[in-house]
Amino acid sequence: MEFLLYMVLGACAGVLAGLFGVGGGLIIVPVLVYSFTAQGFDPDILTHLAVGTSLATIIFTSINSVMEHQRKGAVRWPVFAWMTGGILVGAWLGGLTAAAIQGPLLQKIIGVFAILIACQMALDIKPKASRQVPGKPGLIAAGGVIGWASAIFGIGGGSLTVPFLTWRSVPIQQAVATSSACGLPIAVSSAISFMVIGWHEPRLPSWSLGFVYLPAMAGIALTSMFFARFGARLAHRLPPRVLKRLFALLLFGVGLSFLV
Repeated sequence: MEFLLYMVLGACAGVLAGLFGVGGGLIIVPVLVYSFTAQGFDPDILTHLAVGTSLATIIFTSINSVMEHQRKGAVRWPVFAWMTGGILVGAWLGGLTAAAIQGPLLQKIIGVFAILIACQMALDIKPKASRQVPGKPGLIAAGGVIGWASAIFGIGGGSLTVPFLTWRSVPIQQAVATSSACGLPIAVSSAISFMVIGWHEPRLPSWSLGFVYLPAMAGIALTSMFFARFGARLAHRLPPRVLKRLFALLLFGVGLSFLV
């Protein structure tokens, strides 16, 4: 039954990844927290397990999403390349930061972040394209900050990368596509960090690889790989305003439940 839930979750995460340039972690992490709680996992580590597992699944989501965006020629590869330098370091440090935060507090931090993103989406708040794409040092620094924050929240960084690139005058479809590409190094570096940090944790359930729960990762990855391409196609065909507001409503409820 849990594996079926993971497959449905993967389908939803894949569509969101392709459509909005987010890795689906904003949905994956809360659902995994609820699922792990119902399964009786230790409350002190289940949030870290949810975040680490979410990041591992984003590896598969990002690969398929970026392949579909690349078919449209929308990925800005030079921007991706220099941001990745900062992302790899920032994501690793973000994993260390998350591990140092107690589980209940980490849930509240994720809840606040979810509410902020919900408000941004519902109100359609976007930074104006007021500056040009920064040079190599600026892209590396931006990648470091985005990677660090993404690892803490268990996300692919799209909710941070897309606004940053839009502010830097990158057209929205290219921003979404490049954000999808950036989700891959974020996920790889962060997931490895969570695996290493949780490797000797004695309270982990069976079938865990550090703070990555393999059954959940497999179920989510199985469906997210297909649905990420579907979401990417929609991103090039449909105005996502209504979907964004529905997604924002869901995020707001999730964030509020984490805080309460």
